[in-house]
Amino acid sequence: MRDHAGRQRLLIINGSPSRRSKTAALLEVIERRATAAGAAVEVVSVRDFPAEALLFGDVTEPALQHFLEQVACASALVVATPIYKASYSGALKALLDIIPPGALAGKTVLPLATAGTLAHFLALDFALRPVLSFLGARDTLANVFLLETNFRDIATGLLDEAAEERLSNGISDLLTALGQRTVVIREPQIAGTSSA
Repeated sequence: MRDHAGRQRLLIINGSPSRRSKTAALLEVIERRATAAGAAVEVVSVRDFPAEALLFGDVTEPALQHFLEQVACASALVVATPIYKASYSGALKALLDIIPPGALAGKTVLPLATAGTLAHFLALDFALRPVLSFLGARDTLANVFLLETNFRDIATGLLDEAAEERLSNGISDLLTALGQRTVVIREPQIAGTSSA
């Protein structure tokens, strides 16, 4: 759906329960680039919701009601998570559990994960994609999977060249699906950073 200015709506969901995280840094990059390309972007975090209401799926909670409205109005979503114990975060699972079956029908979804090891590479395919499919997502883009070692600067989300290309391709595919211009604005390189 479009906002009042006629822009396609993108909802970015941060599944990290941490206040600052690699996942959050990447989502800030995506938000900047999608906004620069003309999309109307909203960002929600699992931290935005009262823990008890989220844990028990209390959809009478106003914050969760508003979230469901955001999902309904979005043309596309980015669903991002750190990988914990070979799967996506439990807080993200609790948030996805309140979304009604079929609610993602007709919406494009970009799954994104950050992890400490390549051993978790298939976590999105085997854990998150089935849930997104159950919720009705049929236009699910290629996963963006990034390792801690891909970050040159975790605070800003600055990535090494290969990871930057994967992220840029994911954002470009997302913007194409939204019908936005597909020019991807790359982050400036910061002098003196090194891959950690």
